[in-house]
Amino acid sequence: MALLEGEELAPQSEFTRMSVVEHLTELRNRLFKTVLAVTLGAIVCFALYDPLLDFLVKPYCDLRQGDCKLFVLSPLDGIATRLKIAGYGGLILASPVVLWQLWRFITPGLHRQERRYALPFIFSAVALFALGIFLAYITFPKALEFLIDIGGNNVEEIYSPKEYISFFLKVMLAFGLAFEFPVVLVFLQLVRVLTSAKLRGWRRGALVCIVASAAIITPSQDPWSLLAMAGPMYIFYEVSILIGRTLKR
Repeated sequence: MALLEGEELAPQSEFTRMSVVEHLTELRNRLFKTVLAVTLGAIVCFALYDPLLDFLVKPYCDLRQGDCKLFVLSPLDGIATRLKIAGYGGLILASPVVLWQLWRFITPGLHRQERRYALPFIFSAVALFALGIFLAYITFPKALEFLIDIGGNNVEEIYSPKEYISFFLKVMLAFGLAFEFPVVLVFLQLVRVLTSAKLRGWRRGALVCIVASAAIITPSQDPWSLLAMAGPMYIFYEVSILIGRTLKR
């Protein structure tokens, strides 16, 4: 098709100019940097095992008023617990690097005006991830109390460090990832996959889906965790609509 007078071809983005091999090379480099960051974070957490273990056991100790011994049920429980804390802790510490590498991988496919949101994207994602972990930590005693009480008076709980730490870390990770929900919604509006008008029209269905998702995502399956996750997620949904309208203007 002939160009009209004065009309110029839009410059191709860096993403569309890259070949398949170049895409794979870029992905490999980003994955290498991500794995390296997580590994370094895991080494730090492995070295700080004792204070991290005290930090994770504290909610259980507060609930049991000091009587909070964890019992090793297998010779491998000790090393398994340490590796779990190192692995999950490394992922949490490396989350800014992980998010930055993700953003850098998708940036070539965005327009120039969309790329300027890199720092707000990273800052918001890290802040929300940390907020989710914090909320999981302060609500965990209530969730644990519910799980203990529902077992009945004739059941005496004896926790191994591997199972307790694994369960607690999964709860915190679930909250952290769930709180990335508004970042995803804003990004989808930024790249014009969704609009704020569509999100406004989906409010009722979104509320049902959020509650159902929170019930599925929370490892503890208790009402305290469900409310602590679903409530903020719906607030984030409304905030995402406001941010989308602002970006549109």
